[in-house]
Amino acid sequence: MAESKDPENTIVMETTKGRVVIELLPEVAPAHVERIKELTREGFYDGIVFHRVIDGFMAQTGDPTGTGMGGSEKPDLKAEFSNTAHERGTCSMARSQNPNSANSQFFICFDRAPWLDRQYSAWGQVIEGMESIDGLKRGEPVREPDSIVSMKVAADVAE
Repeated sequence: MAESKDPENTIVMETTKGRVVIELLPEVAPAHVERIKELTREGFYDGIVFHRVIDGFMAQTGDPTGTGMGGSEKPDLKAEFSNTAHERGTCSMARSQNPNSANSQFFICFDRAPWLDRQYSAWGQVIEGMESIDGLKRGEPVREPDSIVSMKVAADVAE
């Protein structure tokens, strides 16, 4: 496993394509990091599909309905836009046209996406397993989509 500097701020996501390790950025988006950890600890993401995967752009997940229209029962989050660039492996919250509508859906960038900078709340960076994200089935929507098998906060996982 990639050396995690802070297990409390590291996510270990097992997907149908392999393991992905995400370093959280609490200094950039504290409320979004808290929400991701809260939902992760509740098992919310386990079994959820990657419903929208666009080649050269991003892979989106976090909707329990698999339609792109759903979210958790928790209230939407206020935007935490930052100067963090949307690069390969950046994890950021999906939202509607309303900047303060992020809830549980998030995406992982395949490549640099500068038009998302300061428009979406980036909260993490893939530090291991980007090849697993690269291997996800593509589509909008995806037919027979890949999924998150389990998602855990590294501090909760006994090595």
